[in-house]
Amino acid sequence: MKPTKNFIEELRWRGMLQDIMPGTEELLVKESVTGYAGFDPTADSLGIGNLVPVMLLKHFQLCGHKPIAVVGGATGMIGDPSGKSAERNLLSEDFIQHNVSSQQKQLEKFLDFNAKDNAAEIVNNLDFYRNMSFIAFLRDVGKHISVSYMLAKDSVQGRMESGISFTEFSYQLLQGYDFYSLYKQKNCKLQMGGSDQWGNMTTGTELVRRMAQGDAYAFTCPLVKKADGTKFGKTESGNIWLDAKRTSPYKFYQFWLNAADADASSYIRIFTLLSKEEIESLEKEHAAAPHKRILQKKLAQEVTTFIHSKDDYEFAVHASEILFGNSAAEELQKLSAENITEIFEGVPSKTISRSLLEAGIPVIDLFSEHTQFLPSKGEARRTLQAKGASINKQVIENMELVVKSDSLIANKFLLLQRGKKNYFLVVVD
Repeated sequence: MKPTKNFIEELRWRGMLQDIMPGTEELLVKESVTGYAGFDPTADSLGIGNLVPVMLLKHFQLCGHKPIAVVGGATGMIGDPSGKSAERNLLSEDFIQHNVSSQQKQLEKFLDFNAKDNAAEIVNNLDFYRNMSFIAFLRDVGKHISVSYMLAKDSVQGRMESGISFTEFSYQLLQGYDFYSLYKQKNCKLQMGGSDQWGNMTTGTELVRRMAQGDAYAFTCPLVKKADGTKFGKTESGNIWLDAKRTSPYKFYQFWLNAADADASSYIRIFTLLSKEEIESLEKEHAAAPHKRILQKKLAQEVTTFIHSKDDYEFAVHASEILFGNSAAEELQKLSAENITEIFEGVPSKTISRSLLEAGIPVIDLFSEHTQFLPSKGEARRTLQAKGASINKQVIENMELVVKSDSLIANKFLLLQRGKKNYFLVVVD
């Protein structure tokens, strides 16, 4: 089967190509190829950093090639030293296998496993080692790669001063043997991944050459970074995950919506399937009216829909309008307890007794001593006098107001607000 599109050209204009072995592009233009990317099972969910290899495999399949996602049931027990300044903690086999199973379910959402000629596959690399002894690995694999060759790798060089165990030093042999096994079993000729993987990937092509007398190829994608130099995928509250139970679709949507202009232009190329023409048109619209955040809105729409669903995206937009737009208080009252919990994940909160609300709480006391949202009664009084506070999106006009349980949203929450963006969630026990 012939490829339907030039895969490498697609990656070039998207800014997703860094190092590439000679002959790789020629091979991918000439024939439909089987290629793979690996996923490290250190958690039971993929994070948005893993979206880069996901998108590589997605574009690979759309261009007419066959993608394989390799989940590291074996290599996860060793730990990849690439980009790490210290030895990793070893994970238990049960923990890793749980993570492998969880990640496999996620990967099944993103690739086409029923395509007629190039259906995607998921492989657990533990299958390559189940029946292999340590002695057999040393005899059959280790003898093909010299110590001087392994020492020259950046992943090893970067750890020579701080120290690297034999366990992590040997990691490149395992990843290399993965490539060899895929080459022999599935005629897999290509490996793709992040630029920090180049050393491990070339070890794989070398093992294919020496052990199977075959030709194998590799290329890398640049590691995604924010324009301000901070780490991509990290927020003040931690990682952004693809699992809705770890990162709510609303919070996921907000991550992309809040991207800086300098980042949105590169993110929309890397993390969406939009065409070059569509993206350039959006960039022109954005440049003409940056305050409308056209790029960020389209980016957030595409990625949230791809990872979660159209319904999740529409809810995230609706929730954003309630919080940051001019939606009426009635819209807030329509939200379920689950919706409220999702939207206000990470917002300061305090649990109070239902009996307090049934008796009634003076509004100044609610904002101060009962929640500590405002530091003192005096501060609460001044804020209320200035009409700068609200409950459930309704500005407080009466400083003598007594708040009771009939104000609760979903019979469980009160949303306190100071100014436009300072929220506090009161949870009623």
